Amino acid sequence: MVNNPYQTYSNTQAMTSTPGELTLMLYNGALRFLKQAKTAVEEKNIEQSNNYLQKSQNIIVELMTTLNMDYEVSHNLYALYDFMRNHLIEANIKKDPKKVQDVIELMEDLRNTWVEVIKLVRAEKAVGANG
Repeated sequence: MVNNPYQTYSNTQAMTSTPGELTLMLYNGALRFLKQAKTAVEEKNIEQSNNYLQKSQNIIVELMTTLNMDYEVSHNLYALYDFMRNHLIEANIKKDPKKVQDVIELMEDLRNTWVEVIKLVRAEKAVGANG
């Protein structure tokens, strides 16, 4: 069996990433599937839209299950993820691209915030290593 180089790279990247980087990968994957879902809904491709919406929902469930509920912010994120997941279920039932777009915007905000968090953590580590 021939190995898929992209799959090998993806597996290696996932296994060597920090928890923060893994969360960023989940956000990016969700956004990719959400955008594909929105296009499929707009094109009235029911099978593809269902497939991409379910993949997006699965990533959101993964984000929900990886939260550390010892922190208050995790409870807030859980509620937001739950809202997004339910919004996507409704989008899938009604084939509503606006509902998908709503979730895209929320996910982009979360992803962009997470990128800033990763930058701050890296900067703090760099200062700590040099200090």
